[in-house]
Amino acid sequence: MPLGAVPDHARRAEALGFDGLIVPEAVSDSILVACLALEHTSRIEVMTGVTVAFARSPTLLAQDAWGLAQLSGGRFVLGLGPQVRENIVGRFGMPWSAPAARMRDYVGALRSVFAAWQHGEPLHYESDAYRLDRMQPFFAPDPLPEGMAVPIALGAVGPRMSEVAGEVADRVIAHPTNSSPHFLREALAPRLAAGARHAGRDARDVAVVANPMVATGIDAPAVEREREAARKVLAFTYSTPAYAASLTHHGWESVGQALRERARARDWEGMAGEIGSEMLDVLVPSARFEEIAALLTERYGGVATAIALRMPPDRQHDVDFARVVEALRNA
Repeated sequence: MPLGAVPDHARRAEALGFDGLIVPEAVSDSILVACLALEHTSRIEVMTGVTVAFARSPTLLAQDAWGLAQLSGGRFVLGLGPQVRENIVGRFGMPWSAPAARMRDYVGALRSVFAAWQHGEPLHYESDAYRLDRMQPFFAPDPLPEGMAVPIALGAVGPRMSEVAGEVADRVIAHPTNSSPHFLREALAPRLAAGARHAGRDARDVAVVANPMVATGIDAPAVEREREAARKVLAFTYSTPAYAASLTHHGWESVGQALRERARARDWEGMAGEIGSEMLDVLVPSARFEEIAALLTERYGGVATAIALRMPPDRQHDVDFARVVEALRNA
């Protein structure tokens, strides 16, 4: 959406009872979107989902995050992701390196800058990817109030990035392609635990945000329309090899191959037919408004700390959807 639509969108999320709003980075800078959302709300968290880390200097992003935390009274969460090599090099003109190792370094650099500002200590951070050793007092913002911090979330798709999240992140944001309860339980959780062990942490300190494509609506035809929309999005997304982990986990490798062949042939319309109803049943929780909260609670209870939901396209259903949010928060 254009930047001018963000304030109303954020106020709507707050009015519906959400605990937070996840803002993407697509046509607009996620920091700009987050700033607008925070300025026009008073209660909800705003998390970037995700800011492209490798397109930015860690110190510049630390400045943005620190400022948004101060502006909002601690309601900002910095969500980071690596993007893919082609975008980092060809769209942003920045260098590329092994993403999991570099993300570990990036978060370390951020936390070092945060510590220098909070405690007035000399800045010194050196890793394979970053060296930071200069922070004059003139450039250091005021410390955050006691008890306030900038939580860091990582968007994790592959196994190595999931382990890094277990090592260094406060939260992990699952992708719609890997948000099935089975994947979160059997694939993501062990990787988070392995990373946490390596860093001497408790994996339970890493909150898991499930991010499924949920098909819901006022009646069965509305639910079916949402399922078909999800089918198209998943087909396009799974045609990219970077999202193959979930396909492999569920034994759907042949679907990924078929989608890549259609992509090479530019058969965009034919892609959706490769995503069968069985896949949708696993990946896309589907039920009417009055049933969806119970279904999501059954699927994700004990698996995820939080769940992301899209607001209804039609505002006339906001009263019904607010009941869904309330039911989930009370579950």
